[in-house]
Amino acid sequence: MSEDTAKGGLLRSGAVVSVMTLLSRVLGMVRDMVVANYFGSGAAADAFFIAFKIPNFLRRLFAEGAFAQAFVPVLSEYRTKRSLAEVRILIDRTFGMLLLILSALTALGVLGAPYLVMLFAPGFYDDPAKLALAGELLRITFPYLLLISLTAFTSAVLNSYGRFAVPAFTPVLLNVCMIGAAMFLTSYFEQPIMALAWGVFIAGVAQLAFQLPYVARLGLLPRPRVKRGDEGVRRILLLMVPALFGVSVSQINLLLDTVLASFLQTGSVSWLYYADRLSELPLGAFGIAIGTVILPSLSRQHAGADPKAFSATLDWALRMVLLVGVPAALALGILAEPLIAGLFFYGAMTEQAVVQSARALEAYSLGVLAFMLIKVLAPGFFARQDMKTPVRIAVTCMIANMVFNLLLIWPLKHVGLALATSLSSLLNAFLLFWGLYKAGVFRPQPGWWLFAGRLACGCLLMAGAIIWLNEPSAVWFGWDWQRRALQLGLLVTAGIAAFLGGLAITGLRLRHLRH
Repeated sequence: MSEDTAKGGLLRSGAVVSVMTLLSRVLGMVRDMVVANYFGSGAAADAFFIAFKIPNFLRRLFAEGAFAQAFVPVLSEYRTKRSLAEVRILIDRTFGMLLLILSALTALGVLGAPYLVMLFAPGFYDDPAKLALAGELLRITFPYLLLISLTAFTSAVLNSYGRFAVPAFTPVLLNVCMIGAAMFLTSYFEQPIMALAWGVFIAGVAQLAFQLPYVARLGLLPRPRVKRGDEGVRRILLLMVPALFGVSVSQINLLLDTVLASFLQTGSVSWLYYADRLSELPLGAFGIAIGTVILPSLSRQHAGADPKAFSATLDWALRMVLLVGVPAALALGILAEPLIAGLFFYGAMTEQAVVQSARALEAYSLGVLAFMLIKVLAPGFFARQDMKTPVRIAVTCMIANMVFNLLLIWPLKHVGLALATSLSSLLNAFLLFWGLYKAGVFRPQPGWWLFAGRLACGCLLMAGAIIWLNEPSAVWFGWDWQRRALQLGLLVTAGIAAFLGGLAITGLRLRHLRH
């Protein structure tokens, strides 16, 4: 166990990552408010969201998804069983191979930008102006994949050594750069939306540059080397292939939503984007945080042949996710319109866009808990370098998602796409859990019924408080932004206070959450 983790335990490490990630997500909300104010949900916004989603999707799929889940267990094993010199060689050769592959992929992406847009948003083909604009934007944003993937590599090294705060803070720079670009660079372009694309590119450079000094302090600054047949690199690449499906199925499902939404009326892509951003707030602030801190611990426990500790760590992670995910999903469903109106109803954003985004958010809220559970259940397989089981589950859920999409898109339009993603994610989470339980890897610790009762009490009090204090949508539309912000702050504060009060009344204390 790293020095940092040993001193504070997983709860402390998770709290650090959660706070840093929450800061990033809050700034992300500010960023989206700025984007909504400047560009609304029109054709230019749709084009940018596609150009931003493509490298962002590939980043989540390859870098933060497959690569991190394959690299961290191998690196942890090297740290446990091999010398520091061998760890450095693994880092250098992995970085070199990653740089080589990503450079080639980036060059292809920039050259083939229009074709990628047609692949990811085929509905744009009927609107040549939107298609051309999205292609121009993608040529600027696509190199972000290279930069942020290298950043994800340095993040994995830092996380493996218990330095969680720096990687968790790094996404803040993306939001700062995009906010600055929207506010100060738009006047320099004939197409103002181009400023956002350059903001994304600048952010990629800033994020990588920010992390390198911290890796250097560990004495592990990567020096790119490429050696064919290296044992460690080969194992990482072999683990990456199935991990592409196992850990990123929810991202693939969200991308399929975007592809199908491009065939719907203008604005559908943006409505799904704004809803997805809010649904990802609890996922990013806590689900990913817990998944991040448990993966190195699970990998070390597996390498050290300690199955009881392995199961106990998973049990703790599941309780922490439920403690945040259940009330978060409930609150997002109840407060969908107030949240969208309070955060995005400015400038070019219309009442119709608020209502349509809120309907999508209600559908996504059904899958919020599943999204979070996947982030802590998948590491239970990857830490043991078991990639086959998540692959089988992922394929099943992707097929289910497509079936749900085809069944629901016609009657519910973009809302049906969001609902299909939630349903397939619920299936994914259940199958991952059942796989761990059936294999005997996970066994519940005592106290689950008491925990469930406390959680239910807190959620009931929270729901009652926010329903009692909420106002009809028509009232929200009539308020100015200050009044909406004040009311939204009141609802959020009252909901959190009621939830925590319910937990306290039923006897839950901080010591019960430590691991």
